[in-house]
Amino acid sequence: MLVALVVLLMIFSLIILSSASYNLGADRWEFVRKQALWMGIGLVAALAIVFISYQNAARYAWHLYGLTLLLLFSVILFGTDINGSQRWIKLGSFQFQPSELAKLLLIVAFADFLSKRQGKLERFVDLVPCFMFMAVPMSLILIQPDLGTSLVLIAVMFGMLLVAGANKKILLSLVLGGAAVVSTALIGYFYWGLSLPLQDYQIMRLVIFFNPDMDPAGFGYQIRQSLIAIGSGGLLGKGLYNGSQVQLNFLPEHHTDFIFAVVGEELGFIGAAVLLLLFMLLIFRAIRIALDARDVFGSLIVMGITSMLLFQVLVNVGMTISVMPITGLPLPFVSYGGTSMLTNMMALGLLLNVHIRRQTIMF
Repeated sequence: MLVALVVLLMIFSLIILSSASYNLGADRWEFVRKQALWMGIGLVAALAIVFISYQNAARYAWHLYGLTLLLLFSVILFGTDINGSQRWIKLGSFQFQPSELAKLLLIVAFADFLSKRQGKLERFVDLVPCFMFMAVPMSLILIQPDLGTSLVLIAVMFGMLLVAGANKKILLSLVLGGAAVVSTALIGYFYWGLSLPLQDYQIMRLVIFFNPDMDPAGFGYQIRQSLIAIGSGGLLGKGLYNGSQVQLNFLPEHHTDFIFAVVGEELGFIGAAVLLLLFMLLIFRAIRIALDARDVFGSLIVMGITSMLLFQVLVNVGMTISVMPITGLPLPFVSYGGTSMLTNMMALGLLLNVHIRRQTIMF
């Protein structure tokens, strides 16, 4: 079922991408071919991961953590600046985003870190090493700057801590406390001129989130076009290749971060609901795999991946309908992006790896 759901999502991706990229260049099939190529590479990587027991990864957890830091440091030293963010390493025509792969490496390393502390996460002081473990790579990602991926890692960390048996009252207090700090900082920024440790464009994204009509031709343009696209789709949509906001290129980044707006405009409410249903079934299936896992290490890996996928879906869809600030997170298995697709396919391989080595083998 898991494989079938991912296959359906990838087919959905190629179909909607063929429309989203129809008028983006002289070669209308360029993005579709590249996406299919990365799907194929990802499939090979997933199969390779399946045949190597995930339990062996525990021995190399600190090596994976070190590799993560090395990848993130390499971005600072050799990264290419694109649109004001230094997140990519470019070698000729090949472009790679290390922070995407870092998410998966950190999930495996953090799963081993937590599995050795099971039953010892009752006090706040017990959680401090866990926060420090994730704080180092998160800081390197924030420097790029990449706020979206950093938020993904926070969601992954709390999801895995919950499964590892961390004190729920402390976790809830930290979430509420964090929300209070962020709210106070925003109020201070809007009303008292308080400075925030964010880039100007990130601050403007927050401002536009609270007031989309403030700069309709500038920072608010993208979200307004997204809302127009999704709203105009109605129940059944305008049909593939017939969306005005998409085909006339009114909506920026509609083949990557805002591809859900293409679904809304051209396939309507029904198409968007089908896509969200596929994601819901995928998340439920992943949770079932976590419950059936042979050990805590396996459960933590699966729940880390589940938290990653769920958070990205919620934020990506949320930002296209203006219930979340724009963060630049891709829609898993659907948005165009080679490194993102490769990471998601490797995550699929890990899910299958844990599943086939579960406690009760079913034929």
